[in-house]
Amino acid sequence: MKRTCGLLLSFVLVLGTANAAADTRIIVRNTLGSFAMNTTCLLLGCRVQRGLGDPNSQLFLITTPSVLNPVTFILKLLLQPGIAGIEIDQKSKVTAADAGSVPPALTDNAPYNYYGATVKHGYVFQPATSIIGLGNTQAKWGTRGGGTVAVIDTGVDPDHPVLKPVLLPGYDFTRNSNSANEKGDVTQSTVAVLDNAQPAYVNQSTVAVLDQSTVAVLDDQKYAAFGHGTMTAGVIHLVAPSAKIMPLKAFGADGSGYVSDVMRAIYYAQKNGATVINMSFSFQAYSPELKNAVNYATNRGVICVASAGNESTSALVYPAAFSNVMGVASTSNFDALSNFSNYGSGDVFVGAPGEGIVTTYPYGTYAAVWGTSFSAPFVSGTAALLEGVSSSSNEATSETSISNAKDLGPALNHGRLDVYQAMQAWRTRLGLQ
Repeated sequence: MKRTCGLLLSFVLVLGTANAAADTRIIVRNTLGSFAMNTTCLLLGCRVQRGLGDPNSQLFLITTPSVLNPVTFILKLLLQPGIAGIEIDQKSKVTAADAGSVPPALTDNAPYNYYGATVKHGYVFQPATSIIGLGNTQAKWGTRGGGTVAVIDTGVDPDHPVLKPVLLPGYDFTRNSNSANEKGDVTQSTVAVLDNAQPAYVNQSTVAVLDQSTVAVLDDQKYAAFGHGTMTAGVIHLVAPSAKIMPLKAFGADGSGYVSDVMRAIYYAQKNGATVINMSFSFQAYSPELKNAVNYATNRGVICVASAGNESTSALVYPAAFSNVMGVASTSNFDALSNFSNYGSGDVFVGAPGEGIVTTYPYGTYAAVWGTSFSAPFVSGTAALLEGVSSSSNEATSETSISNAKDLGPALNHGRLDVYQAMQAWRTRLGLQ
């Protein structure tokens, strides 16, 4: 679905969401650059926090103090030279769905050698991998993936033995630091993981193999999304074990993050060689500048994938609803739309398993989790598999290949992800057997 949105719509969004009780974060495009933006803020009483990484250096995050009426301020800002776009810096959260019962695969602890790393047998041989045909694809063509998948999320555990060999240096946009280690969000010295740890419900969406003292620390709303990025990265690695993973932290352990940091991460990912971007999050309102960032990436060959959301609605969420992003819904192990998943062609390109997914978790352990956040990386991993066959893949060719899916009705648009069919279609397009 294509959507055109000019300055007027952005201005309406600002008027509808500005909060006079606190500093207001505003994304501004100034075609005259940094000097003009700083001069404007000097005149109007705002503050330029940072540039947002766009290639023309026209995009800025500014804040206005609570003493300034945001509506009056924006009306004045619109009259300044060079101002080409204004929107509120939306805040949203990465989320997961409510957890079900502990899946048997989570307690399948037998060691298994998976492309050079020793992993849990249940991680590789869980229902989801069979449903999407991953094993058959690996057996037929020996596919291992390629390229670099940027994971815009809560960060990744850089010490996890399964992920460590494929992790690239990342960046933390929440702290402006070179470490995207999500364990840095947990400061309690009591956190520890024991060898005899058992599965426990860390929060309403995650069952992790942790000792009880760790569970007690993490059972707090400020850690509601802790582990989200490591779990997402684990699914990508499961599908494409040779693909590199670039962790980009734009969300905190509570799951909250700003669209400005997501935009910075997208520009960073493209600049630093990402071939796929996984975005397991959603914003409720359309953002013109988020769309511009996605367009910039996909126009340069980057493949973008996003979760469709867990609100059981067909309402549009972003970036999944952008026409050049593959939005992913969740399906059950019985090949039906998950009852929590968003649906419909506005948000969804395909579906993928998203219930009781066994994946990596911080502190070198594993967890099972539910939600479209963990359906999306199955598609991102598949895009990396296609990249491993030929680096000529891009958003359009990946969409064409991945659209060869199992038809489960209009709620899932093209259907449920079938890795075997996607790979076969891609190889046929390339003239390979």
